[in-house]
Amino acid sequence: MTRDVHGANPPARAVDSGSGSHIEPGAEQGAAARGAKGPDELRQEIERTRHELGDTVEELAGKMDVKGQALARVDDLRDKAGAMTVQLRSSATQVRRAGTRKPWPVMVAGGAAAGLAATAGMAVLRRRGAH
Repeated sequence: MTRDVHGANPPARAVDSGSGSHIEPGAEQGAAARGAKGPDELRQEIERTRHELGDTVEELAGKMDVKGQALARVDDLRDKAGAMTVQLRSSATQVRRAGTRKPWPVMVAGGAAAGLAATAGMAVLRRRGAH
């Protein structure tokens, strides 16, 4: 870090790059070119940083709250189950109404199912040897 009498070589500044710090020559010139931040700008930046930090803390606290997450999941599942119950009841009502308007298709389908069940039952009894 040498500086001549006329100021041609500005002092170097240590800069942290995350993996280690290195010396950045002429860093003071860059800061002077950008302009120094006034007290109002610094206060705004501090306030913005506080809000970001608060949001980050809330997010981390939410991730650590296993019980809260489980309760939220239970509430979601309960809501889904309630919605499915309503949908099934509505569907059952529609089927029942359709069956009362046109009973023949329901009766034919029921008779066919009963006939298949009887045929299957007799086949099982024959295989077992009981006539």
